[in-house]
Amino acid sequence: MKDYYKTLGIDRGASQSEIKKAYRKKAIKYHPDKNPGNAEAEAKFKEAAEAYEVLSNPEKRSRYDQVGHDAYKNSQSFGGGAGHMNMDDIFSQFGDIFGGAFGGGFSGFGGFGGGGGRRARSKGSNLRVRIGLTLEEIANGVEKKIKIKRKVKAAGTTYKTCSNCNGTGQVTRISNTILGRMQTASPCPNCQGSGEMIDHKPKGADAQGMVIKEQTVSIQIPAGVVDGMQLKVSGKGNEAPGNGIPGDLLVAITEKAHENLQREGDNLHYDLYISIPDAALGCSKEIPTVNGKVRIKIDAGVQSGKTLRLRNKGIPSINGYGKGDLLVHVNVWTPQTLNREQKKFFESMQEDENFIPNPEKSDKSFFEKVKDMFS
Repeated sequence: MKDYYKTLGIDRGASQSEIKKAYRKKAIKYHPDKNPGNAEAEAKFKEAAEAYEVLSNPEKRSRYDQVGHDAYKNSQSFGGGAGHMNMDDIFSQFGDIFGGAFGGGFSGFGGFGGGGGRRARSKGSNLRVRIGLTLEEIANGVEKKIKIKRKVKAAGTTYKTCSNCNGTGQVTRISNTILGRMQTASPCPNCQGSGEMIDHKPKGADAQGMVIKEQTVSIQIPAGVVDGMQLKVSGKGNEAPGNGIPGDLLVAITEKAHENLQREGDNLHYDLYISIPDAALGCSKEIPTVNGKVRIKIDAGVQSGKTLRLRNKGIPSINGYGKGDLLVHVNVWTPQTLNREQKKFFESMQEDENFIPNPEKSDKSFFEKVKDMFS
């Protein structure tokens, strides 16, 4: 199993400065300039960038530490995400990490940093949607088809190289200071750093040659997702003008309340109410699960508060570690009103030894059950 901490060679308690230092060391070691044509080095370079992208963000790091590597990847890299970062993404996000170790840094990424002047590809903005799921859908996984409105390039739109920056996306300025001549680079104000300007814009398109279209997107949601989890569907956000890459569609999961079942992690809870005769004589009851109803046997003499465990009847672990259980909590229902005959019967049983409470030592008290619950 992969681990972002191991990828960067740091401890789980590493500080932000240690994380940055470790990433820079890995990035320089596996940088494409030092390993031309080496596919293995490029893969390690991307892995290090992916690890740094998560661990350098306190919120993402906290989530990663909480759910583990596989669950985090399933939620954040759904449909391709951090694990599919391209070189443009990496250098545009983390170019400052490399400093001057490779000549021109990101501005020289035409030959991976040697001053070739290739521009960064612009990226379209992300879109966000919220999807509500039932427990049944969460337990089994589900495909959802939703309609979204996204920006796409209008048919017939053409672009040309920006004349101000010659397609580099940056403009260089030289100024005289007390320390000598200083050269600085900044995004081109004419093309906003994309290196391209619109050449022909069809009717109905905006200033960047984009139009809004409604499209249907199919989202395959894996089993075991949790409320608040965010899935990423790469490339289904707004498109970018020119040669840019599309943004992502971020899908926030909300869990709909179930009529009978309560979820706790991967386990489910169900309150079963039975009558005094059923408790005394034993019975069989039909109870709901996320995959239909099942019938269970209740032994004679069952006590109120008894918990029956139905293994593997809960929610699948999103990490792939099996399924949770369905915990059936037995509650003996005491009638609130009695007719004369019923009242007479129970009065006659008040001194009967079978009706006098006599818990065994193995029967836990309420406080012991609460203690076990939080231990």
